[in-house]
Amino acid sequence: MNMDNLGSFTPTIGGGFFGGILIGYAIKKVIKIAAVIVGLFFAGLTYLQYKQIVNINWNKLQAVSQNAVTTLANATTQIPGFNNVDHPAVLSNLGIPLTGSMSKGFALGFIKG
Repeated sequence: MNMDNLGSFTPTIGGGFFGGILIGYAIKKVIKIAAVIVGLFFAGLTYLQYKQIVNINWNKLQAVSQNAVTTLANATTQIPGFNNVDHPAVLSNLGIPLTGSMSKGFALGFIKG
């Protein structure tokens, strides 16, 4: 490895690490907010059922939610270019250091978020 390549690796590794931290932190915050909203929604439903204002069929609610999750999982696997086998992955000189440092940053940001 010569000194010209080292100059391009350093910003790539550092930028990937800090970008990963920001992405991990943001995703964890979004997941927390979504969990609180869903939890409050179900708490409100159970309260309304307790007060006998509404009658909820929990088995049907579970079946509908499982179908929604299955549909969402199938939709994400059908994204064009997401699971493309026809074109082999092209790795540049900076691909592995960038993804490695970004994954470390993402894990740290997700833990600290």
